[in-house]
Amino acid sequence: MHHVTLDAWSRLPSPLHRLDARAKIAAALAVLVSLALTRQLSPELLGGYSLLITTLVLLSRVPLGGLLLRAGLVLPFALGVAALNLFGGDPGRALALLGKSYLSAYMVLLLLATTPLHALLRGLEWFGAPRFFLMVAQFLYRYLFVLSEQAQHMRRARQCRAGGRSWPAAGSAVAVLFARSYDRAERIHRAMLARGFQGHFILLDPPAAGAREWLSLLLLAAALGVLHLALWNR
Repeated sequence: MHHVTLDAWSRLPSPLHRLDARAKIAAALAVLVSLALTRQLSPELLGGYSLLITTLVLLSRVPLGGLLLRAGLVLPFALGVAALNLFGGDPGRALALLGKSYLSAYMVLLLLATTPLHALLRGLEWFGAPRFFLMVAQFLYRYLFVLSEQAQHMRRARQCRAGGRSWPAAGSAVAVLFARSYDRAERIHRAMLARGFQGHFILLDPPAAGAREWLSLLLLAAALGVLHLALWNR
């Protein structure tokens, strides 16, 4: 199985990776809510949020450049709304919207890059997220690997046969890919049922939040409070 980049990053050894998933979800929600409730995102406040999240990235040992680049993928979706505000005569709000969008994506990617998916979904379940939604996300994540692996096997087989590139051949290859993936997904599902799967994934290491997690949350809350108070008194 070929792991995606975020999945590989989520298994790095760092103090941030070792924290309980629920603490990291609560910290990410605190930053996101704080960003959403900030009316005027001044350059100083933007820099403060960026410094705070970047410090967490450095602690996590996740490649900073890769995370910054991937966070920029949200900007094309925010540019449309920002352009409407700009043409409406409110450039400050347009820049604030772009800044909030980028920083929110930056924080969410940090959460994904430091938390394996099974631990993240278990943490979201503890917070009361719908179990059906979590189960769909779990299966989607697992079967995307199945689809990717089948595609790579077919690509390697075509290269071994020196097959040319043509639209009809590509169309038939896509059809075969989905047929093979569906058949393998059915076999995986039957194997899970044979092993006693009842619609709920059981972790071998149940989550446990200790003093380290509480201290981390308090430090983050204090950093957000100091950041806003420092700029409020200006």
